Amino acid sequence: FKNDQPIYRQLMDGLRLRIVNGTYPPGERIPAVRELAMEAGVNPNTMQRALAELEREGLLVSQRTSGRFVSDETERFGALREQMAEETIAEMFGLLARLGMGPEECVNALRKYMDRQKED
Repeated sequence: FKNDQPIYRQLMDGLRLRIVNGTYPPGERIPAVRELAMEAGVNPNTMQRALAELEREGLLVSQRTSGRFVSDETERFGALREQMAEETIAEMFGLLARLGMGPEECVNALRKYMDRQKED
């Protein structure tokens, strides 16, 4: 875990990623709090807080006796995916700017990278 952000927020980010990339598809039951906490190596209360926040955001829904499920409101996931992609791109360009690269150099570096990926 990083020191610059609360652990429960980092857990939320990881769970959001799993939802957006389909690891936890819409309507699927997610693992129990204790199981997720053990997997992440955190206190169950910390995981519970992360899950409760994701419920507040509408990504998860709770069914009293059955557990938590990924929301069926899939239109929300597309917007979340775009937001996460934009944040990742901003972080990448920020790192490249700290290397002293200007916008054009960043774009060229990205193009070169994409070309190499196509070759592999």
